[in-house]
Amino acid sequence: MGTFVLRRLFQLVIVLWGGATILFILFYMVGGNPAERMASGGGERNPNPQVVRNLEVRYGLDKPKPQQYVAHMSRIARGDFGESFRTREPVVDIAKRRAPTSFRLAFWAVIIEGTMGIGSGMLSARRRNSLADVVTTIAAVVASAIPVFVLGFMIKQLTGVYAYQNDWPAWARFPTIGLGDNDWIFWVIPTGNTWKYVVQPAFVLAAVSTAILARITRTSMLETMRMDHVRTARAKGLSEKQVTRKHVLRNALIPVVTILGIDFGTMVGAAILTETVFNIQGLGSQIVASAKDLDMPVVIGLTMLVTLVYGTMSLLVDLSYAYLNPRVRLGDD
Repeated sequence: MGTFVLRRLFQLVIVLWGGATILFILFYMVGGNPAERMASGGGERNPNPQVVRNLEVRYGLDKPKPQQYVAHMSRIARGDFGESFRTREPVVDIAKRRAPTSFRLAFWAVIIEGTMGIGSGMLSARRRNSLADVVTTIAAVVASAIPVFVLGFMIKQLTGVYAYQNDWPAWARFPTIGLGDNDWIFWVIPTGNTWKYVVQPAFVLAAVSTAILARITRTSMLETMRMDHVRTARAKGLSEKQVTRKHVLRNALIPVVTILGIDFGTMVGAAILTETVFNIQGLGSQIVASAKDLDMPVVIGLTMLVTLVYGTMSLLVDLSYAYLNPRVRLGDD
């Protein structure tokens, strides 16, 4: 087990280095001089050449590309991601400000995805070909077919704009911008009215993944129900509830846990459309904005953070296999 963990951690380091390298190369393939953009304030006018030169010297952009690469990777290895070319703010400070929002949003999106996806998938599997199964299947197909930005706009209009215009009850009216007053306990539990700001974006972010998870849960449970050990458990006289809980669910949850873990890592940095629709200042929107400004330190730093989260969740998913299925052993071979 120890060797497995160390091997996976080493692989994660390689992935982080490879990602940073690819981003560095792509940054220069895109073209454009970030010093000129900084000197012109992001506008189209011609900047002062001397100002451009001073900025190039300050950020090391006047040096050959291989030398810039070595210096940049050396700083990253020391935990120094530099500062934004555009705002001059340290990348670490940007990550500290933006990351909590993305983590909280992804956390609640995964809670919604797991609760609704696993619940509806179990119901559909246990009542195969019933009305509940048909309704669940149709709902999953429809949810997965609606683009995120369309679903977000529809929910905003219904429970936000339309609800306020028609004086709906207070519990049915939801704010449509941001994440509220930042009131949290235990870092992820919203208090006061903050929960109202979280519900809509978390639901939109989880919608497509929930539909997919429901179908995977249904398929996995149906396959597990046909296994010999499940038929043996029924033959022993165990109730259907006991069979489902002790012999079906744990085995069926292996692919489900994989999806949940990967989805959390993905949602942390890929909630760009959701953040845009609800005007949420998270990691995804910051990465996109910085990429447009050729702000390489911010893009690389935040992308590496997202990759680290993704890799860590992948490792935790692998470690959970041995618990969910005792036949799975993460050996040293």
